[in-house]
Amino acid sequence: MSDSGTFRGRRIAGLYFSGTELRDLLVAWLALGVAFTFFFVNGTAGFDRLLAAGVVLPLLVGLLTAGIAFLLHEIAHKVVAVRYDQIAEFRADNGMLFLAVMSSLLGFIFAAPGAVHHRGRLTNREHGHIALAGPVVNLLLTLVFLPALLLGPVVGSPVIELIGSRGIAINVFLAAFNLIPYGPLDGKTVLGWSKPVWAAVFVPSVLLAVGLVFVGGLGFGGPF
Repeated sequence: MSDSGTFRGRRIAGLYFSGTELRDLLVAWLALGVAFTFFFVNGTAGFDRLLAAGVVLPLLVGLLTAGIAFLLHEIAHKVVAVRYDQIAEFRADNGMLFLAVMSSLLGFIFAAPGAVHHRGRLTNREHGHIALAGPVVNLLLTLVFLPALLLGPVVGSPVIELIGSRGIAINVFLAAFNLIPYGPLDGKTVLGWSKPVWAAVFVPSVLLAVGLVFVGGLGFGGPF
């Protein structure tokens, strides 16, 4: 595949990323970082909080937390697809990215930034493994952000605590959302492969997302 503009294809950690793929990953990362920043301040109602914080730091927190969650989710799909001898590349969906940002301005978010497209012959089991990889990585990432959540109050840093809380919140949200068995989301493919596996991952993900984010308000507090 050809490179795109100034983005030249390169090999990173043994995986080849084309220029187009790198561009799409960057665009989706930036859009989701902005969208989740707006979402956690309740959209336009929280603009004063962003302005009071200087905008830059809130956006950096959004890019760090949403960025890691998104990038590793998509790379997990790619890694497993390549393992099954697929040609796999991420492609952003600009319409869905626009929807993510616009919905976040209204205080909710619909995050479906694009997908890793792959071609080659696969069994249902292999399709299921590729689809499941992203949400599983999101669940594992909650453990990566947990130390920041616990460390923040100890060292007296609301920003570190916020990175931990939003990192956990975004990852459990993405895991639950992507496992919904509808349309192009991962859940439909996983369910088509194995109902028990889908249920074993989807149910805990939903319980965590609802309990921590929508009931417990994890990620919505802090300085911004």
